[in-house]
Amino acid sequence: MDALLAEELQIIAGGLRVGDPSTGRAVVPGCCAGLEDWRDWAQALAGSSPWLGHDPGPQIEAVGEDLRVWQDGGPDRHRGRWTGLHVDLPHHALPQLLMDAQRDLVGFLDALDGWAERADLGRKGTALVRAIDRSFTITAPWDLPEG
Repeated sequence: MDALLAEELQIIAGGLRVGDPSTGRAVVPGCCAGLEDWRDWAQALAGSSPWLGHDPGPQIEAVGEDLRVWQDGGPDRHRGRWTGLHVDLPHHALPQLLMDAQRDLVGFLDALDGWAERADLGRKGTALVRAIDRSFTITAPWDLPEG
């Protein structure tokens, strides 16, 4: 526990996954993406793609009223445009999806706090919950457009 608390930043490999339940398609985070960067998805609301990892290199582009999330956002060398697996996400849906992700992460913090209490970790348990919250920017407020 002491070594974990001594770390300046907590990280978890992975990130947010976006899927289309009607088609069953899903775009997953690329290599080196981390859940600690989950809030970066809000950059798509301003028209830019957050870094979502590499190998493959997921990217987001605006297509009309949608955000097209590509599994591998590199251009097709022969056609000069992106091709392959993608999921279209209505632009207006992203703020609520991010709020849902935040709700789930707050639920994780609550579960972690309960575990720390049952394990009788005392101040170290409280410090762990705070460190995770700080590293993942879970409970910090933000002002997202309603969509």
